[in-house]
Amino acid sequence: MIKAAIVGLGWWGQTIARSLATSDVIRPVLGIDPQESARAAAAATGLETSARFEDALVRPDIQAVILCTPQQHHAAQIVAAANAGRHVFCEKPLCTTAADAEQAVAAVVSNNVQLGIGHERRFEPAVIELRKRFADGEFGTALLLEGNFSQDKFLKLPADNWRLSTTDNPVGPLSATGIHLVDLAIAILGPPTQVWARLATLGSGFANGDTLAITLAFANGSTALLTAVLATPFMGRLALLGSQGWMEICDRTHPENPTGWDVTRTYRDQERLTAYYPPHPAVRDNLEAFGRAALGATPYPVTYPEMLANARTFAAIQRSAVSGQIEAV
Repeated sequence: MIKAAIVGLGWWGQTIARSLATSDVIRPVLGIDPQESARAAAAATGLETSARFEDALVRPDIQAVILCTPQQHHAAQIVAAANAGRHVFCEKPLCTTAADAEQAVAAVVSNNVQLGIGHERRFEPAVIELRKRFADGEFGTALLLEGNFSQDKFLKLPADNWRLSTTDNPVGPLSATGIHLVDLAIAILGPPTQVWARLATLGSGFANGDTLAITLAFANGSTALLTAVLATPFMGRLALLGSQGWMEICDRTHPENPTGWDVTRTYRDQERLTAYYPPHPAVRDNLEAFGRAALGATPYPVTYPEMLANARTFAAIQRSAVSGQIEAV
């Protein structure tokens, strides 16, 4: 059993606490947040709390920290935790610059601790099946990957929330949902080589945008078309189109409270196959995979080169959204 501190007790920190409440791999024993109201809400569930990040690094019974903090703090917190000998699970995005991500990964490697990343979409059963079928050659050559992950939850946020800040989060839809699709594209097609992104504010008052479209180019000639919108009701979709067939995954509800996925597959000269995949705790699966890796049981399935490719792509998308040009990754 890994005992962990959750750092950041907002919406997603509370979601993680609930997800791990019955885990036999990783168990939160401390919740950390500077806001008294957040600590009070966590304490009401029986979780011990503190206002200081440093408290998680001095308690001998805590082996890992789970970072649910604003992204501009991730690099420094990962380095501090790694230097204190703590394993680190970090919510997405890992870091906001490639240099910060490289520093963070170097710190965990040099301190021989495990780093995990909050890309739970990899752990959804339909995504796992898509990747396996593609790796087995069922779809032939990858031609195009399409993905959409949109929601309107942020319309309820106060205007001073960091998620809506042009300084702390200059391309809002990217860190909110788009980065999950970038991770899936990397997992399926490898590291991108070029990106073109367009950001607009069309359905809200968000200063950092509510509508993002991304085109990613890959070395093998394939392309990913990814979209993330923060001013429309929830929509989630992933489709891989290959030379011999394709597979599409449609989410019924937001991954926070999944109710299952509708999946369609088809192959040349064959009838379409449809299936329903019931709800699955992908968030917990990701965290427990991190916990097992920290215990030395099994390797964590998101590699450090993939994490670094994601961070470099994140930075390139931000550059492209500002320049309007194709940017190298």
